[in-house]
Amino acid sequence: MQSRLLCLALAAALAVPAAFAEQPQAVAAPTAQAARHALLWKVSDADNSVYLLGSFHLLKPDDYPLPKEIDAAFEDAESLLFEVDPREMSAPETLATIQKYAAYDTGKSLGTVLPKATHEKLATLLATSGGSVQAFEQTEPWMVSMSLVLGLTHAMGFRAELGMDRHLMARAAEAGKPAAGLETIEDQMRAMDSVSHAEQAQGLAEFLDDPRHAMQQMQDMHGWWRSGDAAKLDSEMRAEMARKSPQSYRLLDIDRNNAWLPKVEARLAEATVDDTLVVVGSLHLLGNDGLVSKLRAKGYVVERVCSGCEGTSLQQVH
Repeated sequence: MQSRLLCLALAAALAVPAAFAEQPQAVAAPTAQAARHALLWKVSDADNSVYLLGSFHLLKPDDYPLPKEIDAAFEDAESLLFEVDPREMSAPETLATIQKYAAYDTGKSLGTVLPKATHEKLATLLATSGGSVQAFEQTEPWMVSMSLVLGLTHAMGFRAELGMDRHLMARAAEAGKPAAGLETIEDQMRAMDSVSHAEQAQGLAEFLDDPRHAMQQMQDMHGWWRSGDAAKLDSEMRAEMARKSPQSYRLLDIDRNNAWLPKVEARLAEATVDDTLVVVGSLHLLGNDGLVSKLRAKGYVVERVCSGCEGTSLQQVH
C-alpha cells in the first residue's frame, strides 16, 4: 500500500505544488552523480516517431544534468506531450479544482471515514509538528496522505519544482516548442478522488504505522529511476500497487494509460515527419498495462534508447 501512496504523491506533485509555485524553470546544476540511464523508448511508424520518457516528478539538484539520451530526444522532437498541459498547471483555476476534489460533497468528514485508531494516530502525528487534525477534517484521506508524503519527501530534499516534467516544460518554452497535455487537472483529480474511502483510509493507516518505510521506498524508487532499472520499478512498485491496491491501480494507471494511448497514436498517425517527446510518470510505461507494451502489441516498432544498456537487464522493457 505504501507504493500506492508514493505513486499518488508523485502524480499529484505535478499539479498541487504548481498551484502555489511560480512558473517552472530549467535546472542546469552539473554534477558527477547524475542519472546514468534514461527510461526512454522510441516508437516508430513509416514517417515519424514518438519518444516515451519515464519521468520522476520530484527531484534533487544533483539529479542534473539529465542523461544525454534525453537531451538528444528533446532536440529531435518538434513538440512535447506531458500528462498535463503546462499552461493549465499555472492557471488560476487550478487550485479551485484541486480543492473541489479534495473536499467532501456528502456531509462527511475525516473523522467519519477514518477508523478511530487511524484518526487518533493522525492527530498525534500532526500535533508533534504543531498542527491540528481539525484543519484536515473537511479533507479526503487521499489528500491527507498526499500532503504527508509530500512533506516527508520535501524533508528528504526532493522538490516538485525540480521534477523532470517542469524542467522540460521550461526548456520547451525557452526553445519555442509547442507542448500539450494528455489529460486535464480535473481528469487527474477525479481519478484520485474516485478511489474508495476504505482504500484511501487503509493507505493512510499503513503510512502512519511506518513512515520510515515510505522514506525507504522513495529512496529505492529514486535510485532505480536514476539507474534506468525498469525491471525493479516494475516489480517492486507497479506490480506491488497492482496486487495490493487494485482499485487505485485501475483508476490511476490502467484507465489513464488507456485514455492516453489514442492521443499518442494520433501523433504517429499524422502525415508529417515531426517527432513528439511524451513525458509521463515512469510507471505508466511499464508492465503489460504500460504504454510501451500497448504500442508494441499494436504492431509499432518500439526500442529502448539507452546508451550502455546493450547486453544488460536494463535493456528489457519490463
